[in-house]
Amino acid sequence: MANITFIQSDGTSQTVEAQPGVTVMEAAKLNNVAGIEAECGGACACATCHVYVDPAWTAKAGKAGKAGDMEEDMLDFAFDVREESRLSCQIKVTAELDGLVVKVPEKQF
Repeated sequence: MANITFIQSDGTSQTVEAQPGVTVMEAAKLNNVAGIEAECGGACACATCHVYVDPAWTAKAGKAGKAGDMEEDMLDFAFDVREESRLSCQIKVTAELDGLVVKVPEKQF
């Protein structure tokens, strides 16, 4: 199991346990994390699971910490995109991500 902490824009946080192999988005939905809409169900076809990966975790968040081309295209539709922006459906949970911290944007679109 990996613990993932979701921090809301108001500073409140929720830490959830996630099985390796699921995505950060799936872990959020399974644990009713506010602000993760995931309208496409994890198909990288929307930007409603947008999160900001804490800089300390960027390199471990998969794909060398950077969004792939398809993910970058979808992030064009997200609200307040930043360098640390990722779609949580594209981050696979691994044992290395135990302790991951992500921030949820004020809104998704």
